[in-house]
Amino acid sequence: MNTTIQQINNLIEFRQAVYQTGLASNQDALFELLDALIERPHADCAAEISMSPLFRRKWGSLYKAVETGQVNEGALATLFVDQVPKTGVQVYPLDSTMWAHPAARTLTGMVYSPSPTRALKRHSIVQGHEYSLLGWTTTSRQSWTPTITIKRVEPTSSSVAVGVEQVQWLCQQRQAGEVTALDAIVADGHYGNHHFFGPLGQEPCALLARLRRDRVLYGPPGPYKGCGRRPKHGRRFSFKQPETWGKPDDEVEFLDERWGQVRLRRWDNLHDKQDAVTILSVIYAEVHRERDKPPAPLWLGYKPGHTDYVVREVWSWFDWRWPIEPSIRFRKQGLFWTLPALQESDWCDHWTWLNQTAFWFLYLARPLVADQHLPWQKPAAQLTPARVKRAYPALFSVIGTPAAPPQTRGNAPGWPTGKPRQQKEQHKPVKRMRVKPKKKQTI
Repeated sequence: MNTTIQQINNLIEFRQAVYQTGLASNQDALFELLDALIERPHADCAAEISMSPLFRRKWGSLYKAVETGQVNEGALATLFVDQVPKTGVQVYPLDSTMWAHPAARTLTGMVYSPSPTRALKRHSIVQGHEYSLLGWTTTSRQSWTPTITIKRVEPTSSSVAVGVEQVQWLCQQRQAGEVTALDAIVADGHYGNHHFFGPLGQEPCALLARLRRDRVLYGPPGPYKGCGRRPKHGRRFSFKQPETWGKPDDEVEFLDERWGQVRLRRWDNLHDKQDAVTILSVIYAEVHRERDKPPAPLWLGYKPGHTDYVVREVWSWFDWRWPIEPSIRFRKQGLFWTLPALQESDWCDHWTWLNQTAFWFLYLARPLVADQHLPWQKPAAQLTPARVKRAYPALFSVIGTPAAPPQTRGNAPGWPTGKPRQQKEQHKPVKRMRVKPKKKQTI
């Protein structure tokens, strides 16, 4: 295990690399903004973040840094992926989330998309920017999923297509670094289709995604009978009809500390009707079988990577997908991801990458701080991001900052008298619609 001095040096080196390669123009103000995002416990608007003692500039410098500063997204993503170990099995949750802009009129690239809300049991439709996020889960059942790469989804694209591009980029980066680890991409039901598995069929990473319970897949085709076209599909495999399943290729039962009595069954060599080339394995997971009313079983689609694993270990990877949800919620609530009301979409992207970088600061500082729980809270052995954020200012005196102090340059002249103000162009959100192909009329 690394000593405390080594861990402090790793954090200092990471911060220095962010300052030198990840930030370009206005890098001093941008870097102080990163520390202010962590130190500030509460803010009602973005300008209040500048009141942090770690932000040594005035509030106008905060907006200027975001609007005119340059964030090297490629360098930051490369720096993030270099922090992932090169051995073992590394799990990368893939998900998308909305940055709602209900009153925005000048932002481009906004769409309508469902987003969770506490006011309703189901998701509500909001307008805003959709972001596809590929993270890295370090520990199961904890809210630590630092970002590897994040990208805004354009109205002409989809979160699945952007997620495919992110996974392909990750595989290229890992192959260039001569990594022997197996990278497992874990996704929810939104990605459980041939649009996700098909383009990634030749990648060395493993894919695991939840499937809908009403899916119908097909086995390999039988021998050619000598007449007509060659068959593409074999026996029918309907999730709702157990009589079509046949004998599983792998089956195991065991007792799990969290999930009780578990039974897993796996069928290989299945494919979607729309894509007969992409071969998948299907895992049927039943948990808490000791209960009178066990929860609904789970269907998972699995594409092995360069090394195949037993069904019990593959199923456990899906439990590592959950931490991405509370980590996204903490970014929005604790690191003020969706707080500012910016007027251009590029500025929203700059703020998003700064937010993800601040989360990496917290992750690397996790073993260096002690729990500072409130009087009504219980001490925690495993610190959450919120508790590391509370203890982070005490660490600042040790790690310091590479940012240069501000220089006084007098008062700004302000807006010239008589100069007209040009109103920004307004844009409306785009509603994505599925266009069905027209049927040809037969005469």
